[in-house]
Amino acid sequence: MKQLLLVRHAKSDWADINLADFDRPLNNRGHNAAPEMAERLLKKHIIPQHIVSSPALRAYTTSKYFAKTFGMDKSEIELRPDIYEASPDTLLRVINQQENKFDFIALFGHNPSITTLAVGLCGCHIFNMPTCGMILIEFPFDDWKLVSYGTGEQKLYDYPKNSGED
Repeated sequence: MKQLLLVRHAKSDWADINLADFDRPLNNRGHNAAPEMAERLLKKHIIPQHIVSSPALRAYTTSKYFAKTFGMDKSEIELRPDIYEASPDTLLRVINQQENKFDFIALFGHNPSITTLAVGLCGCHIFNMPTCGMILIEFPFDDWKLVSYGTGEQKLYDYPKNSGED
C-alpha cells in the first residue's frame, strides 16, 4: 500500500513586488503554520519516508520545516523543478516516478495543481487547498506507477485554520 501526503506551501510574502514569483519567501504566518502543521502529523504518528518538493523558495522552506519536525535532514529533500507551475498530470508523473522503496511520500507544491490533483486522485470535495493545507491519500498498490486518477482514498485533510481536532 502507498500513501501520499500532498501539501500546499505555507503562506508567502508579497511585500517585494520586484521579487520573482519563484523567489517569494514565507511570511510570518507561513513561518508559524508550517511547523505547526508538521507537528500535527507527528502527534498522529503520520511521518513520510521521503519528501519531494518544488524548488520555489516558499515550497522548499515549507518542506524544510516538515523535514526538521520529522527528524530528517534537509539534504534528503528531493527537489523537482517540474513541480513548480506544474499541471496535475505533471505532478502525477512525478509521483509515478518515485522509488518503490518508499511507501509514504510527501509532495510539496502549489495551487491550483495540488488541489486539482487531490480531487482527481481521490474524489475529495476540496475546492481550494489553503496555504499549508495537506491531504493524505492512500492507494491499494505496491508500485507508484499504478497510482492514477480515481484510485486513492482520502485518509486525512487538515489546514492551519482547522482546529486540528478529529
